[in-house]
Amino acid sequence: MASERWVFGYGSLMWRPGFPFAERRGATLHGRRRSFCIYSVHHRGTYARPGLVLGLAPGGACRGAAYRVAEADWAQVHAYLMEREQPTETYIEARRFVRLDDGRRVETLCFLSDVRHAQWAGALSLERQAELIAGAAGLSGRNVDYLRDLVEHLREMQVRDVGMEKLLGMVEAREA
Repeated sequence: MASERWVFGYGSLMWRPGFPFAERRGATLHGRRRSFCIYSVHHRGTYARPGLVLGLAPGGACRGAAYRVAEADWAQVHAYLMEREQPTETYIEARRFVRLDDGRRVETLCFLSDVRHAQWAGALSLERQAELIAGAAGLSGRNVDYLRDLVEHLREMQVRDVGMEKLLGMVEAREA
C-alpha cells in the first residue's frame, strides 16, 4: 500500500519503540551499518562525560525492526520520534527501503548518522568505545545498559554480532 508508514529501528527502538504500531517485522537495511559512532551528551552521557550511542554509519547492512504505523497515528508518532531521536540533531531524517523478513520491500523513516555533526565519533577502536561507554550515564540511564540491551535483543532476533558482544565484555570488565 502506497499510504503505509513504516519506521526502521536498529537500536533502542527495537526493544522500546514507545509508540503505537500496527505491525512489527524483522528487517534489513542495506548501505548502512549499526555502529557506536555518535558521542552521547544527552541520553547516555553528558557534555562533561560523553558516552556513545548507535548510529547508522555509511556502508554495510543492518538488521533491525520495522514498524508499520497507522495513518491516524502518524503525526503523533513522527513528533515523538523527532523529540526522542533528535535532541541534539545528530541524525538526518531520511526515507530508505528495507527488506522485511516476509520478503516485502517497504520504505521506512530512519535516522542516519550525520557525519558532519560535532557529535560524530566516526570509526573508533573497540578499546576506545569501551573507554567511552564504561561509566557514562545520561538522562536515559547508564551507557552499559544500552549496550547490554542491544546485545540481548539482537540475540532474541537470532542475530549474532560478535563485535558488540566483545565490546560488552570489555565494558563490563572495566566496570567490575
